[in-house]
Amino acid sequence: MKAIRIHAPGAPDVMKLEDVPDPQPGAGQVVVRIKAAGVNPVDTYIRAGAYGQVSCPFTPGMDGAGVVESVGEGVDRVRPGDRVFVAGSISGTYAELALCSAKRVHPLPENLSFAQGAALGVPYSTAYAALFDRAWAAMGQTVLVHGASGGVGIAAVQMARQAGLTVIGTAGSDRGRQLVQEQGAHHVVDHSRPGYEEEIMRLTGGRGVDIILEMLANVNLARDLKLLARRGRVIVIGSRGEITIDPRDTMRQDSSIIGLLVLSYTEDELADFFRLMTPALASGNLTPVVGVVMHLAEAPTAHEQVMAPGAYGKIVLEP
Repeated sequence: MKAIRIHAPGAPDVMKLEDVPDPQPGAGQVVVRIKAAGVNPVDTYIRAGAYGQVSCPFTPGMDGAGVVESVGEGVDRVRPGDRVFVAGSISGTYAELALCSAKRVHPLPENLSFAQGAALGVPYSTAYAALFDRAWAAMGQTVLVHGASGGVGIAAVQMARQAGLTVIGTAGSDRGRQLVQEQGAHHVVDHSRPGYEEEIMRLTGGRGVDIILEMLANVNLARDLKLLARRGRVIVIGSRGEITIDPRDTMRQDSSIIGLLVLSYTEDELADFFRLMTPALASGNLTPVVGVVMHLAEAPTAHEQVMAPGAYGKIVLEP
């Protein structure tokens, strides 16, 4: 089969399309023929070696969607021919075939395309964990989704709107802001415009927001703390460096800074998240937005784009 391979950590161009042996499932494992693979920022950190030592060569990619090719002993959740999405892979999803734990393979609702299925894993589990496991989101609260036009942001906007929260989304481009509004945000703010904080406080009547989902904490965290209502919380989903904050800003509002790394959740926990999401996915109330589809060989370009400003939905690779 064809697969992207990385022989040593480095820049995007270390990823090469190569021929590798087809994976075979062991007990409790599934091989999925990948029709689309999702590209996440975390993939770029792993490729660059920022998440510690990785055994090389390896194929990147956690998310994907396709058709079950074969199953190992003891697998009865899925069978060959089933449409599925993958939320974690043993062998990597930037490939024609991916070996996965059966617990990481979930039925793909018929109303979703393979490209949309590839947009579910990391983005939708992250958004769900941030809102409901870490931020204790509840009907009537106000959430600010900071950087709402990317994969996680869109998922969070959709989920928060469905849960009865007032949703404020930010994006840095006209195109991105239009997308955020289309996905259900009550208010959309340009976070590249000086003074956007005053607009957010005005939208909340000076009270501030209960929850902030933060995709770029090294830029925004200090300002975020000044936007919180009493006992508000910032969920740090993404950060690309250090930042200086004033701890008194947390004291002033009895607020909290909470980190989130969805990779730390167990297979069973993530499976529960997707089980709870299934009705909304099947009904169309949760619908992933695919912004760009590229060929598998364009993985280096995809890694550059997923880290660039102006996010718009999910970047997907197709073999």
